[in-house]
Amino acid sequence: MLTVHHLGKSQSERIVWLCEELEIPYALQRYTRDPVTILSPPELRALSPTWAAPVITEGDLVLAESGAIVEYIIAKHGGGRLALGPDHPDFASYLYWLHFANGTLQPAMGRNMILGRLNLAADNPVLLATRGRLERALGLVEARLGKVEFLAGSEFTAADIMPVFSLTTMRYFMSVDLAPYPNILAYLQRIAQRPAYQRAMEKGDPGMPLLLT
Repeated sequence: MLTVHHLGKSQSERIVWLCEELEIPYALQRYTRDPVTILSPPELRALSPTWAAPVITEGDLVLAESGAIVEYIIAKHGGGRLALGPDHPDFASYLYWLHFANGTLQPAMGRNMILGRLNLAADNPVLLATRGRLERALGLVEARLGKVEFLAGSEFTAADIMPVFSLTTMRYFMSVDLAPYPNILAYLQRIAQRPAYQRAMEKGDPGMPLLLT
């Protein structure tokens, strides 16, 4: 049985959502962050040398890294659904946006989160450069969503599952005003209407207000 090990308010929400979109059988093991450190509890750390979620287990397999897990589940359990193949006209766009979340957007948010806690001067050059990188990343998403309904093109794919955490739940750790990005906000409302997303968030983080605006 495929088991998704989900840490509350973490990138592992992507994997729960993916399983719900694919409507595949899976077991969900939920974990709560340490109230002092806000890190993973010991039982989840034992599964991953990085102490991070998500992690999946299946038989003897233990796999971390959300991008790798998404590709594994789609190939192994999803019959290729929610991915675009090399013959699809949007294949390159699918690949770009699938990897954009963890390659560009999430790292930019993480760096801003850390620097924001250091009480640096407002004109600190590192702080300004890091904020600029995040603004460019969000601007790129905004521009893309002004042209297409979903990030890869007209179809909802795994490329949409990857960045939504950064645009929503990550904002519990670092405040980001999305008011200047109306296309992103409209996109998040489209995501919010997906039954699989609703099911996933209720199963993974029941009662957590969703930061969709």
